[in-house]
Amino acid sequence: MEQDMSRGNPTRLIFFFMLPILGGNLFQQLYSMVDTFVVGRFVGVQALAAVGATGAMTFLIIGFVIGLTAGFSVIISQKFGAKDPESMRKAIAMSVLCAFFLSVIVSALATLSSKSLLRLLNTPQDILEDANAYLVIIYLGITATIYYNLLAAILRALGDSRSPLLFLLIASALNIVGDLVLVIQVGMGVRGVALATVVSQTISALLCLLYIYKRFPSLHLKRQDWKVDWPMIARLLRIGLPSALQFSVCAIGVMIVQAVINQSGSNTVAAYSVGTKIEQLVTQPLITLGLAMATFSAQNLGSGQLDRVRQGIRSATLLSILLSMAATLIVFLFGEQLARLFIAAEETLVISQTVQYLHIVSYFFIALGMIFVFRNTSQGLGSGLIPMLSSIIELIFRALAAITLPALLGYVGICLSSPLAWVAAALLLVFAYRIQMKNLTRMLKQEQ
Repeated sequence: MEQDMSRGNPTRLIFFFMLPILGGNLFQQLYSMVDTFVVGRFVGVQALAAVGATGAMTFLIIGFVIGLTAGFSVIISQKFGAKDPESMRKAIAMSVLCAFFLSVIVSALATLSSKSLLRLLNTPQDILEDANAYLVIIYLGITATIYYNLLAAILRALGDSRSPLLFLLIASALNIVGDLVLVIQVGMGVRGVALATVVSQTISALLCLLYIYKRFPSLHLKRQDWKVDWPMIARLLRIGLPSALQFSVCAIGVMIVQAVINQSGSNTVAAYSVGTKIEQLVTQPLITLGLAMATFSAQNLGSGQLDRVRQGIRSATLLSILLSMAATLIVFLFGEQLARLFIAAEETLVISQTVQYLHIVSYFFIALGMIFVFRNTSQGLGSGLIPMLSSIIELIFRALAAITLPALLGYVGICLSSPLAWVAAALLLVFAYRIQMKNLTRMLKQEQ
């Protein structure tokens, strides 16, 4: 169901819009966490480390896909907010074409370079082949990933955050069944969990497409919509590519950290992998809040209501602080229990390093929440540059910390690399948002 976010109470709209997205994101995380659980419990620590060693490289490509489709959806949200259905359909059609060509190129390049990058990241030799096998299958399924994320982003751009959740519930159930069958029954190891993930994502994309066709007549594309519109493509890429690259730039920083961790052996790789999985799980509300702000700010910019954007940012900031504190509390109360879900009880060193990582990063969740709120708001307001600059700041600080701090603080230094990057990026984004809003206010006054 379409939802116009340019009218009504901003706090209520943002909160209830984010809830279904949160459910969807949690189940999307379930894909990865089930992989980790099944491999860690039924294959072994080395296989767990192999999947964990691919985290940064997976983030590099999948993050690019998510950022690209989120950028495309900004234009669609703005056209929806401006009540311009013809331009909205044109934006959707050009998004579909761009996504196809980019998915083919990215899939080919990623597949061909996967083993070389794993070696560059100092991946331990005993897990190299399994890690590469997992990556190749995931990369070959990029087309399904990009189209699910694009279709879900289109639905969210129109204010429908509930439907993608239903499709992810179905796909997540299929992913769990696929993991159990292919790993335990068939004995495919890490290849099995990768294949189950790709198949389930393909099904969720097809379900989204069918639902849009049945329930949204306004989105039925006509022949003229498919006529190549270079100005629209340029506008989509102007926002979509910087949005995609911001994830990839962040991923490069993560890859530098991964390279440092890989030199510490399979146990540390496994601990860091599980720690980041749990971190991503407990911070999903923060990520979701950011996605809600992208739609909220884009629709209200399209309708010319910047005051509502300011109201929304105040509400989102307060929500972000509360959610960050809740995530920190969960980590301290249940961090060890969560770690034991993925790691056998006798692997005490791996468990203790996982808990140590979680305790350190949790102190900085508020800064992470500010990144999601202000980065997505800036993107929703049409800026590709500000999110990109914040990602570059993250890369610089994460790389510097990863290179220098481990020599001084050991494993604690590795754990601090991401939090220090969060603080630096959050400060930049808050400052840039204030400048962006002043410029937009001046532009709107001139138009009037």
